[in-house]
Amino acid sequence: MLPEEFILAYESALATQNWSMVEPLISTKACVTFSNGSVHKGLDAVKNAFENNFSQIKSEKYSISKVQWLAKETNYAVYLFEYNWTGVIKGSRVAGGGIGTSVIILEKGNWKLLTEHLGKRLI
Repeated sequence: MLPEEFILAYESALATQNWSMVEPLISTKACVTFSNGSVHKGLDAVKNAFENNFSQIKSEKYSISKVQWLAKETNYAVYLFEYNWTGVIKGSRVAGGGIGTSVIILEKGNWKLLTEHLGKRLI
């Protein structure tokens, strides 16, 4: 799998809203920061955060766009991106989005998310 293919696989896994599809793409050393500022360190914390989102946002559609590669090396890659999502929370249609920075690393021949930092779009 190439780093570009990781992004597509990650986006598809998130669309399932099923942790068992996402987990193979996450490093055990992962750290994820959501746009609300919450930080989730380690696979268990990341799992709890994602599963919480999956349970609260029904019929979520998540997309990654405008990817800009900062580095693509043999064992790691860093990219910037924009993200958008829509879904249903407590019966109401909602949407959001922002900007992100991710670092992926090659672990045992597979690309995995090491860190992801999501932020709000300022403009």
